[in-house]
Amino acid sequence: MKFLCIGDQDTVTGFRFAGVEGVIVADADAARQAFDQALHQADVAVVILADPFAAALQKEINAVRFTRLQPTIVEIPGPQGFVPGRPRLIELVREAVGVQL
Repeated sequence: MKFLCIGDQDTVTGFRFAGVEGVIVADADAARQAFDQALHQADVAVVILADPFAAALQKEINAVRFTRLQPTIVEIPGPQGFVPGRPRLIELVREAVGVQL
């Protein structure tokens, strides 16, 4: 099982230094395409998405989180930090199950 990072050049390069494969994307369409490809790879256990791209893919991300066991999707801040106003994973879990963690 492997990790895969999808994001901007700086983010992906940083993860490559840690031994994590990555796909450099420039826009939401490219990120969507890379995300779809990752979902079809049986050996990808964790997908790491830079937040600016995760914001554009939130519908697809939530569909995976609530219907599949793998891959685990982790959203990380991009070079400018998290996109303001987006709900965090903990807030989505709280809304889905009605329990505060």
